[in-house]
Parts: sequence; C-alpha cells; structure tokens
Amino acid sequence: MSDLRIKFCGLNLQNPIVTASGTFSAKGSGKFYDFSRLGAVTAKGVAIDPWQGNPTPRIAETPSGMLNAIGLENPGAVRFIAEELPIIQAGIGDSGTKIIANVVGRTIDEYVQAAEALNASGVHMLELNISCPNIKEGGVAFGTSPAMASVATEAVRRVTTKPLIVKLSPNVTDIREIAKAAESAGADALSLINTLVGMRINVHTRRPILANTIGGLSGPAVMPVAVRMVYQAASVVKIPLLGMGGIKTGEDAAEFLMAGASAVAIGTAALVDPTAPVRILDELKAFMDKYNYANVAAVRNAMR
Repeated sequence: MSDLRIKFCGLNLQNPIVTASGTFSAKGSGKFYDFSRLGAVTAKGVAIDPWQGNPTPRIAETPSGMLNAIGLENPGAVRFIAEELPIIQAGIGDSGTKIIANVVGRTIDEYVQAAEALNASGVHMLELNISCPNIKEGGVAFGTSPAMASVATEAVRRVTTKPLIVKLSPNVTDIREIAKAAESAGADALSLINTLVGMRINVHTRRPILANTIGGLSGPAVMPVAVRMVYQAASVVKIPLLGMGGIKTGEDAAEFLMAGASAVAIGTAALVDPTAPVRILDELKAFMDKYNYANVAAVRNAMR
C-alpha cells in the first residue's frame, strides 16, 4: 500500500492534496466533503483591511476553463482570524490537516501588516500572492519582475516565523528567474501557477463578458502551461513546489508530481465538482497502488 505522507516546509502532511486559494471555504466546502482528510487547506486571500472586490459579472465560462475577476474580495485579517479561522480549525479537529493563509496586498506595507497579523494566528503557513497589482508601480504585479518579487518576499520574510510559500504569476517571460529570486529572498516553498490573463467578448452585445474586461484564466486549459512551469522551476530551485493549474483527476496530480511538485492544489475542479479534492486524493492513491509507488517521492522521481 502506497504511503501518501509527505514533509512540506518542515511540516508533516498526511498527503500531498491541498485546496487552492479562492476555491475553499469551511462553511461551503465542508457541506460536501470532510476536508480534514486533506494535507492542507488554503483560505481565500486575506488583506490587512477588507477588500470589496470587482463589480459583477466577474466569472465567465471558457472552453475547458473559466475566467474570474473577483478582485480578491475578503473581510480583512481581523475578521478572518476572529470569524473564519475558528470554523476551519473546528472542521480539521485533531486530523493534522494544515492551514495555509493566502496573503494579499497592494503595497509592501499592506503585505507586511497582513502577514504580521496572520503570523500571530493559528495558521500553519503563509502563501504570499505576488500576483497582486503594485499600485505604486502603475498596477504592475509584484510577481512580474525578479526585483519586485524579491522585495515583497524579503519584506514578509522579516515579519513572519511561519513557513512562507510564494505564489508565482505565470504572466512572465521566464518563470525560472522569478522562482530563483523568491528563493533567494527567503521563500520556504513556491506555489505555481496563478491564473493566466485572459478575456472574452459577447459578440451580440459587443461588450466584454466580465465587468472588469480582463480576468484570470484557470481550469484544464492551463494545465500544460502549469506543468511546464513547475518543471522549469524545479530545475533551478531547491525548495519544494506546490503545483496547481487545471488538476481534475488523480492522474493529473501525479503528472504535476512527476514534473517536480512536492504537493498539488485543487482549484477550479472543486467549483465544478465540490468533492473534487477528496476524489482526486482517492484517485491518486489508486494510481500509486496500481503502479506500486511506495510513496510520493517515488512518483516525483518517476519521469524518465
């Protein structure tokens, strides 16, 4: 029988299946499956102050995927810690499932303040979303240049004792340069990929489908890009990778592991099938048993 237990950022996880930020809530997801079965759950992005998000419509279906322009709507760190975190903790119980808090901000100061607040809470890891627009640099995302990625990572690294995962944007020329910059700046792990920039137009109304015009593309359509970027990042960094982007089956999860990921996150698939995270966990276990993989490390080392 295959052993799915892994060590990630120095923490013991009961398996490599994680939920992706923005697609999990204890109240919602907990109605459909027991999330204490997972290795970790990632809360929706948390800023130091509440964010209202973008106007509707802000979700649109695309071929083999979806566009979203939610705008990282969130209640702010204080309310998250007081209201949402206890519900997640209650659902996890003593299972050992870890909690990852996704940190967002529009300035370095906002990132730092949110990270400081979350560092004092009961979360186990922080995931730094450097795909946020830097309002002091004309809205350019922090994660689109090695220099900006490094500055953001260093600033948050100084104020948290939690393992720090840096979430990389795929909207770059060379993901390897960003990955190396984040590692050098103190990241304990990297998660990739965030959504690709996309757009759709309603040809009958002659208007963009999203109120924000442009949104983030996720789902099965982005998986080949995500696998390629995980493979490239794994070739230049020594820290573990959390792979994500279009995973919908256990075999998809295995593909990311073979590309170099240590764990995988399930996102859009859970919006289509709310039980996807635990279904994919069971499918990955069946896949590993079928091919006699002793553990997750064996899958990671399997590509010839």
